[in-house]
Amino acid sequence: MAPVVELADVSVVRGGTHLIDRISWTVQADERWVVLGPNGAGKTTLLQVVGTQIHPTSGVAGVLGEVLGTVDVFELRPRIGWMSAAMADRIPRGELVRDLVVSAAYGVVGRWREDYDDADLGRADLLLSELGVGELAARTFGTLSEGERKRVQVARALMTDPELLLLDEPGAGLDLGAREDLVSTLSVLADDPLAPAVVLVSHHVEEVPPGFTHALLLRAGKVVASGPMLETLTEKALTHTFGIPLVLDHRGGRFSARRRSRARAGQGALR
Repeated sequence: MAPVVELADVSVVRGGTHLIDRISWTVQADERWVVLGPNGAGKTTLLQVVGTQIHPTSGVAGVLGEVLGTVDVFELRPRIGWMSAAMADRIPRGELVRDLVVSAAYGVVGRWREDYDDADLGRADLLLSELGVGELAARTFGTLSEGERKRVQVARALMTDPELLLLDEPGAGLDLGAREDLVSTLSVLADDPLAPAVVLVSHHVEEVPPGFTHALLLRAGKVVASGPMLETLTEKALTHTFGIPLVLDHRGGRFSARRRSRARAGQGALR
């Protein structure tokens, strides 16, 4: 089976600055990837290339068997589910939740005069139910909690039965409980053999759901490490990625990280 994503020496340059620099990366259909790195690492830029929102300055970007620059991206985009803060900002606060999800079938935000059949509406309701927010279908988006909004956006991203699901910092702005609910939801999705390939962008290893299979670590637009999760997400690689000495723990399928304590000879506890 052909890769879902295949990048070869891809760079994006803006104003003389490399936002991403000669990245080569392959995602297979049955893989679930997390992309980790600090602010400015190039994570969102990479996702924009994979999501056909921008073209690379150099290199070759293959997405769903097509090469960017040789294909009409408007034919590719319905095959890609997308969730991001930029998308959330475009959602009218008065939009009904069911309408928000079903309108993904037309690739629009804000339902107007589109015509949806019972199958479309049924799929929207099923997705909302599977993500634990079925009872919110008749609510408006603006009345939801941040955690509820995230789940509704995941449902929207899955509406078209995409072959590739892109999640740009889905845990941003969530409190601990809402984050854990979302991680649990994404873990169930990761374990579903019928789910699409998934790429999740985050700053935090604590947001990596159990069941995700691979990791890509970025720093200053370059790849630090890439490959199977447990081989790639190591203390050494994470320390290099974030530029500070880190201790990495892995228990029960979940990761956590903290700064390595530094012994201070001749000093007592902080006062």
